[in-house]
Amino acid sequence: MKNFIITLVFAFVTNVFYAQGAFDKFDGQDDVTSVIVNKKMFDLMSKVKTDTSDKETQQYIALIKKLDYLKVFTTKNPKIEADMKATADKYVKTAGLEELMRVNDGGKNVRIMVKSGATDTQIRELLMYVDGAKNDETVLLSLTGNFDINEISVLTDKMQLPGGSDLKKASKGKK
Repeated sequence: MKNFIITLVFAFVTNVFYAQGAFDKFDGQDDVTSVIVNKKMFDLMSKVKTDTSDKETQQYIALIKKLDYLKVFTTKNPKIEADMKATADKYVKTAGLEELMRVNDGGKNVRIMVKSGATDTQIRELLMYVDGAKNDETVLLSLTGNFDINEISVLTDKMQLPGGSDLKKASKGKK
């Protein structure tokens, strides 16, 4: 029994570290633009003095308090695009994410996968992969925390994230 518990703890810890580092290999690569925001930065952002009478600003501050990590990687390099797709596919299988939405629009493929929380709209992790079409960039976005899918549109508006319009569609579709 003791060995089982140790094995279970080891598996959990390994999975947590893998989740944090699965996409880190893209950070700092040539031809990859990356944006990484951690819990500390979200905490600092939530404490910035703003006009709290604005409802959207209040929603934004409430949301960023719930976030742990945001990682966004974009590229137009075909070799890196293929690596991003393979890494995302492997991660989806190992992390137990389920597909929330898939869109094919004019050659652009958008896949949004989530790891659900306590309720139907609660999300612990969101992964979005957008295949670049023609001259568009490929986007890999990973967002972790404990948030409601309906709050995502506020985040995409305020932070102007690549692929934000696709996330906005997903948040409207899951209400």
